[in-house]
Order: sequence, then C-alpha cells, then structure tokens
Amino acid sequence: MNGFDVFQLLLFVVAVVAITPILGEFMAQVFEGRKTRLHAVLGGLERVTYRVSGIDPNQEMGWKDYSIALLVFNAIGIIFVIAVQMIQASLPLNPGGLPNVSWHSALNTAVSFVTNTNWQGYSGEVTMSYFTQMVALTVQNFLSAATGIAVAVALMRGLARRSSGTIGNFWVDLIRCSVYLLLPLSLIFALILVSQGVVQTFAPAMSVLTMEGASQTIPLGPAASQVAIKMLGTNGGGFFNANAAHPFENPTALSNFLQMVSIFAIGAGLTYTYGTIARARKHGWILFGVMMVLFITLTSLSLVSEYSSNPILGMSALMEGKETRFGVMNSVLFSSVTTSASCGAVNAMHSSLSPLSGGIAMLNMMLGEIVIGGVGAGFYGMMLFVLLTVFISGLMVGRTPEYQGKKVEAREMMLVILAVIAPCATILLGTAIAAIAPAGLAGLASKGPHGFSEILYAFTSAAANNGSAFAGLSANTPFYNLMLSVAMIVGRFAIIVPILAVAGGLAAKKVSPPSSGTFQVDTSIFAALLIAVILIVGALTFLPALSLGPVIEHLMMIRGQAF
Repeated sequence: MNGFDVFQLLLFVVAVVAITPILGEFMAQVFEGRKTRLHAVLGGLERVTYRVSGIDPNQEMGWKDYSIALLVFNAIGIIFVIAVQMIQASLPLNPGGLPNVSWHSALNTAVSFVTNTNWQGYSGEVTMSYFTQMVALTVQNFLSAATGIAVAVALMRGLARRSSGTIGNFWVDLIRCSVYLLLPLSLIFALILVSQGVVQTFAPAMSVLTMEGASQTIPLGPAASQVAIKMLGTNGGGFFNANAAHPFENPTALSNFLQMVSIFAIGAGLTYTYGTIARARKHGWILFGVMMVLFITLTSLSLVSEYSSNPILGMSALMEGKETRFGVMNSVLFSSVTTSASCGAVNAMHSSLSPLSGGIAMLNMMLGEIVIGGVGAGFYGMMLFVLLTVFISGLMVGRTPEYQGKKVEAREMMLVILAVIAPCATILLGTAIAAIAPAGLAGLASKGPHGFSEILYAFTSAAANNGSAFAGLSANTPFYNLMLSVAMIVGRFAIIVPILAVAGGLAAKKVSPPSSGTFQVDTSIFAALLIAVILIVGALTFLPALSLGPVIEHLMMIRGQAF
C-alpha cells in the first residue's frame, strides 16, 4: 500500500460521513409526513397512486396487518417475476431472441430479486431480455429496497411511540420511499453514470470484427437505469455477467467511487433518520460510529492481507481476477463495501482475493448484515444487536433492561434471538448439506478448503441477502437454485416478521422516566459493548466454518500449497 491508497480509503469514509446527515434528515422528513421540496413536483404522483390503489394514507396498521401486507405483496412479486421469465420469449423488447428461463432458475431469480438479494446463477446478457431486465428485475430493485426501508421506519416508530397500537402503513411507507427517495435519486445517478459511459440503449447486441480478425459480440442494453438502483438499493444484480467489473456498467475510476458511495448512502443515512425520529441524534451517531469502526477495521485487515506477500508466487498485490482500471486497492475496498452493505455487486472476482481477504468478505456478511448493511435491513439488523446488548447489560447490573425508556422483556428477547439465529442456522445447515450431497459437490470448481469456501460463501451470501458470489461454483442447477432460494427467504422474512413484532410490542409500551440506574446508550462504553456483542455472537458462531475454509487455506498457502 502507498499513501494514495490510504487517501482513497479516507476520502471514501469522509464522503459517507458527509452525506449521512443530509440524506438522513431528508428521509426523516419524508417518513414523518413533512413537506420537502420534492413534494411540489412529485406530490401529485403520490396522491394519484393512493387514489388508484384505494389506499387511505391516514389509516395506520398494527404490526400483524403490516406484516401480512408486506408478505402478500412480496409473494405476488415472486409470482410475477417467475411468470415474466418463463414467457419472455413471447414478450417484446427481446432483440436477441432469448428463450424462456428454466423453472428452477426463474424461481431462484424471482426469490433473489424480491428479497433484495440479487443472487444470479445466470449470465444476464445471454439469459434475460430487455423486457425482463426492466419490468421484472429493475422494478423489484425498487420495491425490495423500499420494503427494507419501510420495515426500518416501522421499527423506528415502534421505538419512538408511546402506548400506540400502530406502527404506520406499509403501503404509504412503500409509496413514499419509492416516489420521494428511490426514483429521484436513481434518475440523477443514472444520468451521472451515462455521462461516465454506462450504456443505456434499446439497441441489440453488436457483432464486430476484432483486430485479430475474429468476430465478437458486444452486449448492449438499458444498463444505467438498473445500475443506479442496484447500487442505491443495495440490490447488486448485474445487467451483465461481469457485474461492476464490466466496462459498460462501471467504466471509470469516478463511476467506481460514486457506486461505492451510493451503496452506503441510504443505509448510513438511516442511522441519522432514526436519531431524528426518536429524538436521540447522539445515539444515532453512536450506531453509525459502530458501523464505521467495524467497516474500517475489517477493510484494513483485508487490505493488509491482500498486500502481504504470497509465498507461492513470491509477490504481493496480485492483479489476477481484478480490473486494471481499478487496481488492488479499489478492488479490495469494493469487496468490503459490497459485502458490508449487503449489496452483492462486484468489480473483481472474490475467489481471486487472498484467503483471508475472501474470509473477511464472508465475515462481513456473517455478522448479520449490520456493517451499514442493506437499505433498511442494515438498520434493523443492527437494532437486534442493540436490544441484545441492552438486555445483557441490564442483567449484568441486576435490573430490568430498558431501551429508550421502554422495558425489554422476555417476549422481545425471544423474537430477537429468533431473528439472530435463523440466518446463522440456515448458513451452517445449508453449507453442511451441500458439502456432503453429490449434487452440491458437483458444482465445485476447486478442491480442498477453497472448494469449501465456495459453498460457504454461496449460502452466506444467500442467507445474508447479499447476492455476491465467490465465483467458481456452478450454482445454476436445480439443487443450488432450490437450496439457495430457501436460504434467501429465511434470511429475509425470518428477520422481518420478528422485527415487526418487536416494533409492535415496543410501540404499545409506556415510557419510564430515566433514573440514575438507566443504561446510557449514547456513550463510548455502550459502543464498545455493542461491538463486543456483535463479534461474540456474529463472529464466533462461524469461527469453525471459517477455519475449515479461508483460515486453513491461508495456513496451507504459507506452506506453499495452493488450491
């Protein structure tokens, strides 16, 4: 590493810190129903949507109704996306004449995009028509992101309200998020990406003659509009197979930097939104600080590993699997950003990272989607650990745990534990089954610990709703498509439903006045305890699995053996 590499990391952190209060305050205004400058332009669209849909924006829901509306809406989304893929050959905007998608791939892709995972077992440019990319996949990029943000805002209301039986209206939150936040941001960002060279066209793929005299097909399509929302919404699904490593999705150093910042923007801003809604901005900054400390620490470890000498090749900072446009620093930073934020977009092949760098990418996801995390999901994932920390701290001093003046009791903790354990169990059980099943082993491209890492990474990515791949694993098979679909559903909804139940329970509680025994959650002591709980619960759970993959591979690399 050199001074310029350090400067790039610091510049990225500064950019995220600067945008957090700006975007966070705007989101607070939107979800509290306050007027913004965009209401004069887009307010009519919001009102028309309510009128056409028959929604009463003044009618709120309890947590059960909120959950049912969310689950039904997402189930309809899965059915719709499956249907579009399985009849795409008969639909318009298919200049390449691409055939219908197989049932198991269509199911996996539908579940993937609806759950904000965007795991892709297919090559976009040779599998999905322009119509499918836009009407099915890009639309779900908006809706899945809006769903996650809506859940986060519902939880904020549950924490902030007193003796209330409601936590908002799912349809109103979904519409306001889409109209005032995701649509305008995506439009602006898409235009910026087009200025950098990201393609946005309905023209078919071009056949050209190379300098060697060979024929090459250059894929085209409306990519910029999908790239914008896939980054802002932490979806990550690539229009092209190479994702953000493709020059038509990520052509320049500036586009690369802006895409990384956009991945963190909304997730980071929601911590400030919470501070505003709950009237506890200092606590909101504490949550943001914990996220950034974890991010900077893990990113630094990944960079140190990548820049350390590889004893097999006798050199460091290997460029294999990385883009010359970005170099080692931006490839490793992007890998850390995308796995921390549960985005899944990649500008380098994670399988080509050093064993420990690849392991840290997995650890980012294993921690529970909370190091910034996916939009909305990062916030409510972090709040699981906040409530767990408050509960443990309360027991340590022999008093009933309280958070924001509300007692955290057995019901809340059972729901929190369920939401924490569900994705962990899914990752470990799914990996174990695939590691012994012939259909699971048949997809491996490598043997030994690296092959195990391919399987572990796939189930981690699915259950964490990340979507990035370790590369090498042939996952577009009935076995992996079905197994990973289950992992994605559990990783999404087995967290969302308990979170909404927690929100409903806390909203109904009265607030106790603070006393000398109240545990302060806006101090550095709380931040340190929160980090400790995250590492103990998140990291130690997966230590045996990581030891079988990247840790052993690193030790064997030192001894001169590669896989």
